[in-house]
Amino acid sequence: MGIIAWIVFGALAGWAANLVVGGRERQRQGCLVSILVGVVGAALGGLIYRLFTGRDKFFEFDFPSFGVAVLGAIVLLVILRLAQSAGRRNRQ
Repeated sequence: MGIIAWIVFGALAGWAANLVVGGRERQRQGCLVSILVGVVGAALGGLIYRLFTGRDKFFEFDFPSFGVAVLGAIVLLVILRLAQSAGRRNRQ
């Protein structure tokens, strides 16, 4: 996949993950953050996929790859939000 495809794929995966994780009280995130969360989430999702199946996941523009990328982005957002809330509790 080319760089432009990774940017588009990452933006869509990051946006979808933010919708799932945030629910009604979701935090607005910019396009650049969505791209970063989606691309890093795709890499994390590929790692999770390999750990559970033992096979490598090659990302293409298809629904299974998108699902793996969104899953990884969801895991990443949950970890980031848990770290944010722990940081806030420590400051208070």
